Amino acid sequence: MIGIFKQKSPGNIVLLLLFGLFIKVPVFLYPKPIVATNQDGRLYHALVSFLTVPGASNAWISAVVAFVLLYMQALMLNYLVNEYRMTPRQSYLPGMSYLLVTSLLPEWNYLSAPLVSASFIIWMFICLYRLYNVSNARGKVLNIGLIAGISSYIFFPSALFIVCILIGLMILKPFRLNETLLFLMGCLAPYYFYAIYLFLTDQLTLYNLFPHIDVSVPSVKSTIWLAFSTALLGIPFLVGGYYTQVHLRKMLIQVRKNWSILLLYLVLALFVPYINNSETLHAWVLAAAPFAAFHASAYFYAGKWTANVLFFLTVGYILYQQYGTVAWK
Repeated sequence: MIGIFKQKSPGNIVLLLLFGLFIKVPVFLYPKPIVATNQDGRLYHALVSFLTVPGASNAWISAVVAFVLLYMQALMLNYLVNEYRMTPRQSYLPGMSYLLVTSLLPEWNYLSAPLVSASFIIWMFICLYRLYNVSNARGKVLNIGLIAGISSYIFFPSALFIVCILIGLMILKPFRLNETLLFLMGCLAPYYFYAIYLFLTDQLTLYNLFPHIDVSVPSVKSTIWLAFSTALLGIPFLVGGYYTQVHLRKMLIQVRKNWSILLLYLVLALFVPYINNSETLHAWVLAAAPFAAFHASAYFYAGKWTANVLFFLTVGYILYQQYGTVAWK
């Protein structure tokens, strides 16, 4: 399987879809209704209202939308890694790794505000990587800010990635104050237009415009399955990080910068659940994309036996968790 996805074949798009359906069958076997909490953004509440049919369960709709989002995000991550030459050869390993990584925890497979926001965040980093050595990037920087603002209106804690984008801009190109201001204007644009709506409807207050912000340690129940999932998330990441570091000196300067920004992306994603946290693991899905990129590096560089052992151990664990336990039910 590793050898198949290691090839850049157009047919692998279909194979990736079939692999996703195989590894995520429980999403359709045990669909869960869409639930919007107070921590979710207003755009997500609007999406839930749109998908909810009065008098009918939206569980199946939720499952289909969640799977489509996960598959699209896998393709977007695959494009990001291949387009910017983050591995020596193009492959479908990043997409495969993303579908595997998101299957390690059941919460990452069901529709939620962080899952929807993840699509915009990956898109944001694809646009960011295009700015390397671009002399006039004001329009593109404004667009990135707009994407960041929309993402924060879906899941407000994702606004933390604004810090990552600002640092990424300074890493990829010389600092320009006007571009930074344009980026911040783009971030505030959704709030500006929503403020106009609130003003016209006589509802304009600071509470209605900006969500409540609370910073605290996430309360997550520890289980043996969470420990195993964390181990299978961390071991391939460490292997991929090691091989990336070994081959870093052979990479172009742009690729080195891209990997450093991706690592910063991962670090910030791990802190997002500390903002407006809940007792679920949904918010941690924002870390799945950078984890999957390093996993893909492990599958690409590691020897045949090592890569196959990591792959089949992960798949075997996921299948056992899905069908041998009640974790997904």
